[in-house]
Amino acid sequence: MELYIVSHTHDAVFRSLSDPTRRALFERLCLDGEKTVAALTEYAGVSQPAVSKHLGILKQVGLVSGRQSGRQTHYAAHVEALAPLVDWTQRMSRFWDVKLDGIEDLLKRMDQ
Repeated sequence: MELYIVSHTHDAVFRSLSDPTRRALFERLCLDGEKTVAALTEYAGVSQPAVSKHLGILKQVGLVSGRQSGRQTHYAAHVEALAPLVDWTQRMSRFWDVKLDGIEDLLKRMDQ
C-alpha cells in the first residue's frame, strides 16, 4: 500500500469536524439548507457567539459560506469540501478490505 500523506488542507477539514458542535452545525446545514446564525443557535445548545465562532472555523476550511442579508448572515454547507475526508475513508476501506481478505484466506487454509 502506498503511503498517503495528509495535506494541511485535509488535516484542517478533519480537525474542524472533530468538534461535536461544529459537526452538528454542519450536519444541520447539509440537511436543512441555508440557515441564519439565530436559527442555528436554537438547536446548538451553545450561545450565539459560540455558534458564530464555530461557523467561522467551518468557513475557514471551506465547509460553509456566509451570505449577508441586511443584518443577518445566512450560512450554507459546501458538501464538496468533504472530498478529502471521502478520499481518506475510501483509501482506508481498500486497505482493510485487503487485510481482511488475507485473514479470510488464512482461516480457509487452516480449516483444510
